[in-house]
Amino acid sequence: MQASAVPYAVPKPGPSTRAQIVGVASDLIKTRSYLGFSFQDVADAVGIRKASLYHHFATKEALGIEVVRHSLEGFKTWSARLGGKAPKDARDSYFRMYRNDLHAGAGVCPTGAMAPGWDCIGDEVRQAVRELRQEQVLWLTGVLGAWPRPKGKAAPAAGALAGFVFAVCQGALLSARMTGRVADFDEAVAQLKASLPG
Repeated sequence: MQASAVPYAVPKPGPSTRAQIVGVASDLIKTRSYLGFSFQDVADAVGIRKASLYHHFATKEALGIEVVRHSLEGFKTWSARLGGKAPKDARDSYFRMYRNDLHAGAGVCPTGAMAPGWDCIGDEVRQAVRELRQEQVLWLTGVLGAWPRPKGKAAPAAGALAGFVFAVCQGALLSARMTGRVADFDEAVAQLKASLPG
């Protein structure tokens, strides 16, 4: 299996009701935002009574945290599979992961979908989102820090550049979601790549 096939892996609907709930919630967050769905929406999609959800998740916040944690574990698994790749290949794999696995034009990153309601979500959800962002930025820092530097040119700090790459990818997903055009994501990433060293 290629490394790009499993980022943001959320359990697919299967024998576990809990896994189905998390998968449905992840899909709803990516397409409606965290504030745009209810427990009833999840229950209807899974085919259970709303009251049954509370056997698995006491609150919507607990469910949101679980979605983000699965996303974090999925990213760690995905990035570990890229070990040993050249920096350019790893960077381009990151862009493909955003484009293909997060469905540019049709959805957004589940954690990025939390930002519009930032002041309305609980501290634990916000902390989980920050941890996922930090994991990506640290990984990107390693990738960009390993990039060969042109002689005689000062390069921006890899950490600052990593934060910039993360922010552009998140914004490109949001923009493509607004228009429904994957091409808008591609155009933003093309401009990003042109601005990066190498």
